[in-house]
Amino acid sequence: MMHPLRSFALGLGLAALLSGAVSAREPEVDCADAVTQMEMTYCADQDYKKADAALNALWPEVAAKAKAFDAIQGTIYTDRGVPSSFEALRTAQRAWIEYRDRQCEYEAYEYFGGTLQPMTGLTCQTRLTEERVEWFRGLLTEQN
Repeated sequence: MMHPLRSFALGLGLAALLSGAVSAREPEVDCADAVTQMEMTYCADQDYKKADAALNALWPEVAAKAKAFDAIQGTIYTDRGVPSSFEALRTAQRAWIEYRDRQCEYEAYEYFGGTLQPMTGLTCQTRLTEERVEWFRGLLTEQN
């Protein structure tokens, strides 16, 4: 027979596991009609995830274009001791991500500690990410 305290502990563990599984589900929110701050923040997060996915989907094409341009240029970069087009693009993208995150953190400080702070940050991240997506699309349509 199991000791009562051990049985109780196992029961608590199972309850915690089950409650975690339930809370991990996506909420059912109509983002076209979000009313509460929690719903609006959730929808802002969904918008950001969509913009970020679009950006990440374009990255391989943008990187490939830069690498193709580098191949055409031959050894000009190494001869001059400068980064290749792709290396410069990658560095710029990493710096842009840092800029986006810090800029949006700053913009959200207008509502520091309030319920609007997370939504404001996410809205900013969506806006800047969508701008970057358009910039990437422009790069892909340019002729080298």
